[in-house]
Amino acid sequence: MPKTVLVSPILSTPNGIMSHGISSPAGKMVFVSGQVSRNAQGEIVGIGDIRAQTRQVLDNIKSVLTQGGASMSDVVKVTVFVTDVAEHYSDIHEIRAEYFPNEYPASTMVEVKALVQPELMIEIEAIAMVS
Repeated sequence: MPKTVLVSPILSTPNGIMSHGISSPAGKMVFVSGQVSRNAQGEIVGIGDIRAQTRQVLDNIKSVLTQGGASMSDVVKVTVFVTDVAEHYSDIHEIRAEYFPNEYPASTMVEVKALVQPELMIEIEAIAMVS
Protein backbone atom coordinates (compact mmCIF):
# COMPACT_ATOMS: atom_id res chain seq x y z
CA MET A 1 0.00 0.00 0.00
CA PRO A 2 1.47 3.37 -0.89
CA LYS A 3 1.74 5.52 2.19
CA THR A 4 3.49 8.74 2.99
CA VAL A 5 5.36 9.33 6.22
CA LEU A 6 4.44 12.76 7.57
CA VAL A 7 7.25 14.84 9.08
CA SER A 8 6.28 18.09 10.78
CA PRO A 9 8.93 20.82 10.64
CA ILE A 10 7.84 22.13 14.06
CA LEU A 11 8.30 18.79 15.88
CA SER A 12 11.50 17.09 16.97
CA THR A 13 12.55 13.82 15.37
CA PRO A 14 10.58 10.93 16.94
CA ASN A 15 12.46 9.12 19.68
CA GLY A 16 11.76 5.53 18.64
CA ILE A 17 10.27 3.32 15.96
CA MET A 18 7.44 5.68 14.99
CA SER A 19 6.52 8.53 12.67
CA HIS A 20 4.77 11.82 13.38
CA GLY A 21 1.95 10.56 11.17
CA ILE A 22 1.03 8.58 8.07
CA SER A 23 -1.04 9.62 5.08
CA SER A 24 -2.65 6.88 3.03
CA PRO A 25 -5.04 6.82 0.08
CA ALA A 26 -8.40 5.21 0.64
CA GLY A 27 -8.26 1.45 0.83
CA LYS A 28 -9.31 -1.53 2.86
CA MET A 29 -8.62 -1.13 6.57
CA VAL A 30 -7.58 -4.01 8.78
CA PHE A 31 -8.03 -3.51 12.53
CA VAL A 32 -6.04 -5.82 14.80
CA SER A 33 -7.32 -6.18 18.35
CA GLY A 34 -4.84 -5.79 21.16
CA GLN A 35 -2.48 -8.74 21.05
CA VAL A 36 -0.58 -10.14 24.01
CA SER A 37 2.20 -12.72 24.16
CA ARG A 38 0.04 -15.85 24.03
CA ASN A 39 0.99 -18.55 21.54
CA ALA A 40 -1.43 -20.75 19.56
CA GLN A 41 -1.89 -22.99 22.61
CA GLY A 42 -2.87 -20.02 24.78
CA GLU A 43 0.37 -20.13 26.79
CA ILE A 44 2.12 -16.90 27.75
CA VAL A 45 5.46 -16.66 25.96
CA GLY A 46 8.37 -14.92 27.69
CA ILE A 47 7.20 -14.52 31.26
CA GLY A 48 9.44 -11.83 32.75
CA ASP A 49 11.11 -11.14 29.37
CA ILE A 50 9.86 -7.99 27.59
CA ARG A 51 11.85 -8.77 24.44
CA ALA A 52 10.32 -12.25 24.05
CA GLN A 53 6.85 -10.91 24.84
CA THR A 54 7.21 -8.06 22.32
CA ARG A 55 8.36 -10.47 19.62
CA GLN A 56 5.40 -12.82 20.27
CA VAL A 57 2.96 -9.88 20.24
CA LEU A 58 4.31 -8.66 16.89
CA ASP A 59 4.25 -12.19 15.45
CA ASN A 60 0.60 -12.43 16.54
CA ILE A 61 -0.19 -9.11 14.86
CA LYS A 62 1.58 -10.25 11.69
CA SER A 63 -0.54 -13.42 11.67
CA VAL A 64 -3.82 -11.50 11.99
CA LEU A 65 -2.74 -9.06 9.28
CA THR A 66 -1.99 -11.97 6.94
CA GLN A 67 -5.52 -13.28 7.46
CA GLY A 68 -6.81 -9.84 6.47
CA GLY A 69 -4.68 -9.65 3.33
CA ALA A 70 -2.22 -7.18 4.87
CA SER A 71 1.38 -7.15 6.04
CA MET A 72 3.44 -5.30 8.62
CA SER A 73 4.42 -2.77 5.93
CA ASP A 74 0.71 -1.85 5.63
CA VAL A 75 0.45 -0.86 9.31
CA VAL A 76 -0.28 2.85 9.67
CA LYS A 77 -0.97 3.06 13.44
CA VAL A 78 -0.08 1.09 16.56
CA THR A 79 -1.04 1.63 20.17
CA VAL A 80 1.30 0.04 22.68
CA PHE A 81 0.27 -0.65 26.27
CA VAL A 82 3.17 -1.51 28.58
CA THR A 83 3.40 -2.01 32.33
CA ASP A 84 6.73 -0.14 32.71
CA VAL A 85 7.68 2.33 29.98
CA ALA A 86 10.89 3.56 31.60
CA GLU A 87 12.30 0.07 32.08
CA HIS A 88 11.23 -1.45 28.76
CA TYR A 89 11.12 1.37 26.18
CA SER A 90 14.51 0.64 24.58
CA ASP A 91 14.00 -3.13 24.40
CA ILE A 92 10.52 -2.74 22.90
CA HIS A 93 11.80 -0.38 20.21
CA GLU A 94 14.76 -2.62 19.39
CA ILE A 95 12.35 -5.49 18.64
CA ARG A 96 9.89 -3.20 16.84
CA ALA A 97 12.71 -2.18 14.47
CA GLU A 98 12.89 -5.79 13.26
CA TYR A 99 9.21 -5.68 12.21
CA PHE A 100 9.10 -2.06 10.99
CA PRO A 101 12.48 -1.50 9.27
CA ASN A 102 11.41 1.77 7.63
CA GLU A 103 8.38 4.01 7.13
CA TYR A 104 7.44 3.58 10.77
CA PRO A 105 3.74 3.66 11.68
CA ALA A 106 2.21 6.42 13.75
CA SER A 107 2.47 5.21 17.34
CA THR A 108 1.24 5.82 20.85
CA MET A 109 2.80 4.14 23.89
CA VAL A 110 1.13 4.33 27.27
CA GLU A 111 1.99 2.85 30.63
CA VAL A 112 -0.80 0.89 32.27
CA LYS A 113 -1.16 -0.40 35.80
CA ALA A 114 -1.90 -3.94 34.60
CA LEU A 115 -2.95 -6.04 31.63
CA VAL A 116 -5.46 -8.91 31.61
CA GLN A 117 -3.03 -11.28 33.41
CA PRO A 118 -0.26 -10.25 35.81
CA GLU A 119 2.46 -12.05 33.77
CA LEU A 120 1.73 -9.92 30.69
CA MET A 121 3.99 -6.90 30.21
CA ILE A 122 2.89 -5.57 26.80
CA GLU A 123 -0.15 -5.42 24.51
CA ILE A 124 -0.26 -3.86 21.05
CA GLU A 125 -3.17 -3.06 18.72
CA ALA A 126 -2.70 -2.10 15.08
CA ILE A 127 -4.45 -0.54 12.11
CA ALA A 128 -3.37 -1.35 8.54
CA MET A 129 -4.43 0.13 5.20
CA VAL A 130 -4.38 -2.11 2.13
CA SER A 131 -4.78 -0.59 -1.34
